[in-house]
Amino acid sequence: MSLALAGFTAHPADTTARWAMMNLLPPDTLAYRMQNGQPILLYADPIACGCVYMGDKNAYAAYRASHPVDLAQEQRMTAEINQHPGWDWSVWASTADVDVVSGLRPGPSHVFY
Repeated sequence: MSLALAGFTAHPADTTARWAMMNLLPPDTLAYRMQNGQPILLYADPIACGCVYMGDKNAYAAYRASHPVDLAQEQRMTAEINQHPGWDWSVWASTADVDVVSGLRPGPSHVFY
């Protein structure tokens, strides 16, 4: 089962800020970042789609049903988040503009999966 079939949504890294955020993630590897106290699973695909797949815990459970994840991989996902804590959800907002992305003014708060 692919990520999309499991319920993940592809978000294109079509701005400089989004590309920079995508490159904070290990490529072709599941990782996660917290949003509003909930983990959002992320999969950076810089080659095939130039995007980040994002999914909630239900999408992750559906993906795991056909792609078993071992304990070592789960531990790597947890360790990886501590290496790059500077994730900026605002650059993924569909309404993000240059001023929001560059931090000149606050952006809206959205859920991104």
